[in-house]
Amino acid sequence: MATTARERLAGLLGDGEPGGSFCAELLAPAHLLQLEVAGVGPVSLPVRAPLAKKLIAVARSAMFGRGEQTLTDTSVRDTWEITPDQITLDGLGWAALLDRALEHFRDELGMPRTTRLRAEPHSMLVYGKGQFFLPHQDSEKDDAMVGTLVVSLPSAHTGGELVIEHAGQTRAYRASKVELALLAFYADCRHEVTPVRSGYRVTLTFNLLAAAETPVAEAGPATELAHCLTEHFTTPATARYGGRDLGTPNRLVFLLDHEYTQGGLNWRRLKGTDAQRAALVRAAAEQAECEAVLALADVKETWDAEPSGSASWDDYDYYEDEDGDPGDYQIHSLIDAEITLGWWTSPDGSGGEPISLHVPDHEVCACTPSADLDPYQSEYEGYMGNYGNTLDRWYRRAAVVVWPRDRAFAARAEAGSQWALHELRYRIEAGDLEGARVAAESLAPFWKRTVTRAGLLGAALDVAAGLDVAETAAMLLEPFRVETLAQEHAGGLAAAAGRYGREWARNVIDGWFGAGHRYGTDRHEWIDRLPELCGALREAGTPEAASLLVAQAWQWMDGQLRSWTTTARTEFRQPQLEMLSSPLTRLLEAADKALCDETTTALHEYEDTVLECLMPALRSAHPQPSAGLDAVARDCSQRLSAIIATPPRDEDDWSINWTGCGCDRCDTLGTFLRSRSRRIFEWPLAKAGRQHVHTQIDSAGLPVRHQTRRQGRPYTLALTKTDALFTRANNARQQAVTDLAWLASAWSDASART
Repeated sequence: MATTARERLAGLLGDGEPGGSFCAELLAPAHLLQLEVAGVGPVSLPVRAPLAKKLIAVARSAMFGRGEQTLTDTSVRDTWEITPDQITLDGLGWAALLDRALEHFRDELGMPRTTRLRAEPHSMLVYGKGQFFLPHQDSEKDDAMVGTLVVSLPSAHTGGELVIEHAGQTRAYRASKVELALLAFYADCRHEVTPVRSGYRVTLTFNLLAAAETPVAEAGPATELAHCLTEHFTTPATARYGGRDLGTPNRLVFLLDHEYTQGGLNWRRLKGTDAQRAALVRAAAEQAECEAVLALADVKETWDAEPSGSASWDDYDYYEDEDGDPGDYQIHSLIDAEITLGWWTSPDGSGGEPISLHVPDHEVCACTPSADLDPYQSEYEGYMGNYGNTLDRWYRRAAVVVWPRDRAFAARAEAGSQWALHELRYRIEAGDLEGARVAAESLAPFWKRTVTRAGLLGAALDVAAGLDVAETAAMLLEPFRVETLAQEHAGGLAAAAGRYGREWARNVIDGWFGAGHRYGTDRHEWIDRLPELCGALREAGTPEAASLLVAQAWQWMDGQLRSWTTTARTEFRQPQLEMLSSPLTRLLEAADKALCDETTTALHEYEDTVLECLMPALRSAHPQPSAGLDAVARDCSQRLSAIIATPPRDEDDWSINWTGCGCDRCDTLGTFLRSRSRRIFEWPLAKAGRQHVHTQIDSAGLPVRHQTRRQGRPYTLALTKTDALFTRANNARQQAVTDLAWLASAWSDASART
């Protein structure tokens, strides 16, 4: 199968000379170091037991970091720590030794020769018998920190090996009995100190800080890589599992091998082979008329896997080791990979910004597969019947992200809609209206799925009005929901609506209310703020926009009322109708006279259950009713009077007026329900029929108890009309009397005209 341009690019970068190791060691004579510790005095080398005990006497139990916390837990880290302010380092040869060692480690670790390393003292550690430090990864305590330097002081001890792991490789180091053993390794390497079996292990630790100029790549390899980039950005990609055309890639994401912090992600502080490869990619990008940035990526891979040594019938088990972490697995094939960029720098490497950008696999390449690195989290899902066995692994990797310079705006905008709107507004204000229009049009393929922050509506309205292109302006505003529109946006909406006209505003507002948008109680809360928003729009000179918003709000309210007033079950219906009461009063307050009349006319047509919304609305508006509520009060008074005037049900009248779906079973049920005298019905009925009748009774909220007697074939469905048939009507009449009395006192004009 032919290789893609990105695969050839990864191959070219991987074929270069080895870029150094992840760790390196250097031995030196012990007499070059003179060391004093406060409270102990000079430390003679090699360190013997009596001196080690004195050092422990002035030390504290060592701490370690876990997330944002700094903890002391001897089950994780058991050693003694002396802080840098207690230590004095000197000696005629120490400074020269350290300078030579830092140059040695720079070269051995594969850093560019322009890099200057500096060692910052961190602590002195003393390990006694049985003490250890479990596998861990050093936190980068400074943005310039790239690694750790450990200087093991000579002493007679066994155990206490320093074991370092990275990308599937492991190195173990023992201290010397007579010499200084200097060991440097990158900060993202996992490492541990094995338990000391006898004697004392004593070390000095330093943070390795790097300062450097940007590495310069060779012209030859960069030129070949530039050809790969050009081909990558001009050749349509295809899906991993099939020949579907995905279009030309928007970017190329080259994954690096090491981890970095946000502050430490910089072209001048890349580690090992990362520095060389990133420099080559950056040089190639320049030749190919592309931009390059550094980014932090979160990688999730899902593998077909099973626990090592397990039998096929053991797949239901979840395997963990003693620490609760997933154990070893036999990995078979990659099922899926997800890569999300969460942070990137500016092209020159200065500063950075949080982003959220999913990267498809046809835009990604790497020299080192993620599976060869150490995941920061693993999760095994055993066989579940329809899927499994799967192993999910998560990795943190840095990356070089490249895109064509002529697509730079869209490439950055897809990851940061706030940045895009800021840049568009800047171009408009700078007079580059044509450039702003072209850039805005390039957002169309992804803008709707990119904008997730409600707080961007104000900026989007400003840009939409400034572009003076109706179609593009509508596209920028399409992703927002009406609930994000607030009083402070009135000026922006008025400006845009004034520029593009009523029909444009209608289409935009219709889209904000669209069926594709989810809403909950925030729609109710938004309508509660509608009068102030409409007032601001009218003051801004756009009463048409206010009318459109209120009309759409009423259309939504009308649909809600029609749905809930026809819901039979009181326990579902009543809370929803009561929740609509406050929005209804506020909507009438925001509406003009024509819409008020339309609304009150429509309310008059609803079933009497609408009282469960209208009466709370009248109570919440009293004593300062808005326009339209007088008509609502009159309607309520008429409904309540009619309920009170309805003659009570005869004590022997058990009839229930109900119409079912029209099937034979519903016809039989309806005949029983309409009977005045028949209260109990014993009905032999198969399971499907019983289920249908149960559903019909429950959904209609009928006062009928239904139970299945499991005797004979088919079972018998026993239906019994309950006393709720009478109590419901009596309760409704009593509530009507109470409500009408309140209306008579609070809304005297309305009741007088009833």
